[in-house]
Amino acid sequence: MGEDLGFEKLLDDEEGFFAHLFARSPKGASRDPLYGLDLPVVLLTGGPGMGKGRLLRVVRDRFAPKVPVIHLDCASPMYADRARPERGARSDVTEALFEVARRLCTWRGTGGSFAFPRLFAGLAMIATNVTAGTPAAIAAEVQRYEELPQRGRLHGLGTGDFWRGVLRGTIRNLLTTLTGQMLGPYPAAAGAALLDALFESLAPRGRAELERIYGAYPSAGGQREHGLLDLAIDFKKGGEDRKLAENFLFRALREDLEASYAGAFGWLSRVGRPGLLLDHAETPLGERLLSAVLIDRRRGQCDRVVIVGTACREDGGAFLHGGLPARVPPTEFRPADGGPPAWSRSTPSGRDGAPLAEGVLLLRMPLLTDDQLTEETQRRQQRGEPEGGANRRRIDAAVARLSGGRPHTVIRLATAAAAFRMPADANDRDLLDAPFPFPGGAAERPVADVLLKELVVDQLPVRLPDVHHDQWLDLLTHLSVAHDEECADVLLRHHQAGRVHHLTAHQVSRHLTDTGWPSCERHFIGDFGLRQLLVHRLYGLSPDGAVWYADHHLLRDHYTSRTAAEETPGGGAFRSVTAHRMNHHLVSGGVDDVVRHLTTTLPGRPQEWSAELLEIAQAPYPRGADARRKRAQGLVPVDGPALRRTVDQLLHAVWLCEERTRSTGETAETLSTLLTRLVGMDFDGAGQLDPTATEWKALAANEQPLLRCTCTPRLGQGR
Repeated sequence: MGEDLGFEKLLDDEEGFFAHLFARSPKGASRDPLYGLDLPVVLLTGGPGMGKGRLLRVVRDRFAPKVPVIHLDCASPMYADRARPERGARSDVTEALFEVARRLCTWRGTGGSFAFPRLFAGLAMIATNVTAGTPAAIAAEVQRYEELPQRGRLHGLGTGDFWRGVLRGTIRNLLTTLTGQMLGPYPAAAGAALLDALFESLAPRGRAELERIYGAYPSAGGQREHGLLDLAIDFKKGGEDRKLAENFLFRALREDLEASYAGAFGWLSRVGRPGLLLDHAETPLGERLLSAVLIDRRRGQCDRVVIVGTACREDGGAFLHGGLPARVPPTEFRPADGGPPAWSRSTPSGRDGAPLAEGVLLLRMPLLTDDQLTEETQRRQQRGEPEGGANRRRIDAAVARLSGGRPHTVIRLATAAAAFRMPADANDRDLLDAPFPFPGGAAERPVADVLLKELVVDQLPVRLPDVHHDQWLDLLTHLSVAHDEECADVLLRHHQAGRVHHLTAHQVSRHLTDTGWPSCERHFIGDFGLRQLLVHRLYGLSPDGAVWYADHHLLRDHYTSRTAAEETPGGGAFRSVTAHRMNHHLVSGGVDDVVRHLTTTLPGRPQEWSAELLEIAQAPYPRGADARRKRAQGLVPVDGPALRRTVDQLLHAVWLCEERTRSTGETAETLSTLLTRLVGMDFDGAGQLDPTATEWKALAANEQPLLRCTCTPRLGQGR
């Protein structure tokens, strides 16, 4: 598989979503258009590593030769950099719009290049805001856009229905006229002079079009001159006024594209729908572009431009909902469930009060299926696998569990595992030490480091203050052992001591959500694969895992101090403070104390005790030799009476199952045997453990978690 890994259905030439969205296949054949005149904005939703940017690039590469599709990276600093020399006359939005128009001016596909006279008029007007304010400076700024208003750079044709004659000469005359003006006080005189020069060159059709578009600018009163002048003034003001002007310029660009398709020439020569692909649309630039088109379409100003953006948040972005809970969830498209759904607005167009989310279709980025994941892993394996392929099957399972089907993680882990052999009785996290081979002979690095850089360091939360950028990965690393916000705040206070600016657990949780990482009611880092990467890094921060143990001791001591005063935490990941304390004590060397506690508290409360055992044992295991399997099987000598020894074995068997980083099937019989042994012992309620033995055995045999939570459903299914 190549760049289309996981996207085959979406990209299919015949029935693919994008072929019908653009109304044309990558090979150029016509396709029935998906949705009507009121098009939804499509947002690809999914966190880091889900392939949003990869999908947009594949769509661009496949469709752009046949359909005018422009790919824009909204995270690129290029647009802000270009705007910086003339902040009064440019912004990152106008530079992005200029870039889109500039590329389409030289498009070579069916129907030829595009012209943007409507956009040109608006950009020319805001050019009067240049810092110098002289005729020469304004003329130079206008000249940046001289290629936009005309078709014919490639074909020798002008847009005769809009301008008189070939526009290149008209632009020169316009600039000469403007330079020759004796301009009065800015901005009225400069704007008036530019308007006179501009309108002198317009054909009747052009005059009518500018009257229609810019006459509709707020406060223009139907007068194009007022609309264009107000546009420049609002842009100069900044803030919300500038946003209004920027939104209107984006509308002008889409109106130009619509005109290219709607006229006689367009009807005869153009096919499909044009497209704008906005990568990293969760950035401020991307959100402003999305807001602009969504506001226009909400007001009933429809166009045929296909807008596809990215969204990290599952709800598509807080800006879509006006800061309120979703009144009506946006329509979702999950490719694994079949074809695209029907789409229409809940609120009729023309109603400003409707949330922007009603104009959106959320395309949930697909996880890899079991078959795709296995095929990709095995495709990268080196030949010469020993008879039986035990190592290959072990690697397949490790990649599946650590990635959860996240495509980028699968690709990286499968590549690193190509020549890697898993140690005997390996934990899945052992695979994270595999060296990742960079192309071009660059120095190899552990695949865990590669993934953390690509998924965390290179994808910092958009709204994370700069002062926290340098510590974000370290904070998440420590938080990998946290369960809820209280637990996380203890770690954050400790590891931010001495810093002026602090992050709270609630703020970190919000940033994780904004970045697209899922949440879990039992784990503060709610994505299983990310948590394993961070746990792996935490243990390796210092020799022999000293930092790992210190973090767990910190939390153990915190909950020890709370136990006497408050046994019930009032919410959170555990049913009691004691269970939370014992969880961290178990992981940090307090196994015997935990066994003693469990042995003492079992009689008389078997059902509550079973639930507490699962909570205590849902913990990662430190690196090094893993004695849990032998201890669960009774092969490690343990002192004490039969009840204590059996509880000790059961704890280690449950711990093996709950960590979820190795196969649990072979532990199923051990669980059943140990619970059955407890049933036969003489203590109050022993018989009530019999149903538990049946249930836990079945779950473990089918690779299912004994204690379910949000982050475990995809682990171990069918593997």
